[in-house]
Amino acid sequence: MQRTIVLLVFFTLRASVARADETPVRTITTSGNADVRVTPDEVEVVLEVETRDKNLLIAKKANDERLRKIEDAIAKLKIDPKNVQTDYINIEPNYRNDDRAEPVLYHVRRSLEVILKDTSKFPALLADTLQAGANRVRSVNFRTTELRKHRDHARTMAIQAAREKAIALARELGQKVGKPRSIQEGGSDWLHRGDFWGGGYGQMAQNVVQNAPSSMSDSPAGLLLGQISVSADITVVFELE
Repeated sequence: MQRTIVLLVFFTLRASVARADETPVRTITTSGNADVRVTPDEVEVVLEVETRDKNLLIAKKANDERLRKIEDAIAKLKIDPKNVQTDYINIEPNYRNDDRAEPVLYHVRRSLEVILKDTSKFPALLADTLQAGANRVRSVNFRTTELRKHRDHARTMAIQAAREKAIALARELGQKVGKPRSIQEGGSDWLHRGDFWGGGYGQMAQNVVQNAPSSMSDSPAGLLLGQISVSADITVVFELE
């Protein structure tokens, strides 16, 4: 029994000495950012039609008529019907003050989502649908169908940037960078929003960094697609040798 206790104490002391002899791992943490500019090859447009009347049926009929004209305008642009769909329908009664016995006005709202695979049709789509009766352009998103490829490229560039930064910082302190201990991805995005369309038709969000021609007349209807930005943010912890 005494021998067992002595052996346990011996092994415990050896483990404690081994831990005390271990040198803490020295590390350096850096972050890398990358931004890849891409020409959009797809546009998502959400249009809204709003009508109002004291009579619900009249308000709805007017909304239906406007929507049919908009659909006809879209059809003339030879846009695939599978890329056109109703986004939402809303019927809202308005009451006079606190008297909710009977509505004084009905609002009928319906939105239409259009996916353009041919971005050259974007100016004509806006002009024709607004003329056909769309009250508002709720949103416009310029996109790329190769998002994953561009995101992977942005991540690779961000990791390279983090490593280059770590090497430069370590060199200034007379150190060398070793293997990475951890890699963490921060926020990555491809959507940059801002004012692109204003005025009576409302405001629509966009994700375009403008890369404009020298003259607005170089683009149909003075609307420029520009470029979208695919970004990546990486944080890496490296060992110091």
